[in-house]
Amino acid sequence: MSRMITDTQWLELLERRTKDPGAVATAYAARRRPQSLLDEHGMMFLVAADHPARGALRSGRDPMAMADRRSLLERLMVALSHPDVAGVLGTPDIVEELLLLGALDDKVVIGSMNRGGLDGARWTMDDRFTAYDAAGIEACRLEGGKMLLRLDNDDPACAATIEACARAVTELAERRLIAMVEPLPYERQADGSLVLQQDAQSLSRAIAIASALGTTSAYTWLKTPACDDPEAVYRSTTLPCVVLGGVPGPDLDAQVASWGRTLRQPAVRGLVIGRTVLYPDDGDVFGTVDAAAKVLRAVTEGPQ
Repeated sequence: MSRMITDTQWLELLERRTKDPGAVATAYAARRRPQSLLDEHGMMFLVAADHPARGALRSGRDPMAMADRRSLLERLMVALSHPDVAGVLGTPDIVEELLLLGALDDKVVIGSMNRGGLDGARWTMDDRFTAYDAAGIEACRLEGGKMLLRLDNDDPACAATIEACARAVTELAERRLIAMVEPLPYERQADGSLVLQQDAQSLSRAIAIASALGTTSAYTWLKTPACDDPEAVYRSTTLPCVVLGGVPGPDLDAQVASWGRTLRQPAVRGLVIGRTVLYPDDGDVFGTVDAAAKVLRAVTEGPQ
């Protein structure tokens, strides 16, 4: 992977963090905002980087992959340099570091809001709000906020998360900002582990719950996992949806076939991909992002 941050830039970033905290507000105010959330085909491709805030540092076989902040920022800058990548989804620390590095002009920025359900904790389903709030997202001139809505019928902590997400949807809508809700149905196994349920019935139920949050759904988007029966799942909503993408493979045609049914659903408006493009096995971040972009482009443009 190419070096995107020189030693001088890195030391300058550390100095500004220490001696000039006001530079963050200045960078927020100076950022050129994108003219549109969508590309010419009505789609949006975002890179997600809010995992560390939940203590989720693993990528692949490396349990500390995302612990190296300079490496993470460089990988994000490589991804953001791709012309098809619309922007980033991140927590305040990461967004602000990218701002200070000058990487977010003309990019969509979605602020991650609830990261309290720490990865590996017994109370991981308690996804309380610990990062951006609606007022902060407006003040920082971001395009919207993202919230995690994990659902487990046997965990009472989910009730508070549902209520908090509903409040956040309302507060973002009052400001005419996107509320990107990620509804994920889980089931706890006998050994205590949580397994994401990706069948049509579970996903449709989660989508129905997320769609009704808040006093209006006018600004609500949904962030949903790929599934085997997208026709059934995406009949559950009229809201715009972005899909959690898988790992792009070397065979574009095979990849389009595996994602195609989901990406071709009328409600689907793009992809949001995180560690799978930031930490590819071969280390080629730009090439992996490009492969994902080609999949999305092939679906939206059709046969060439």
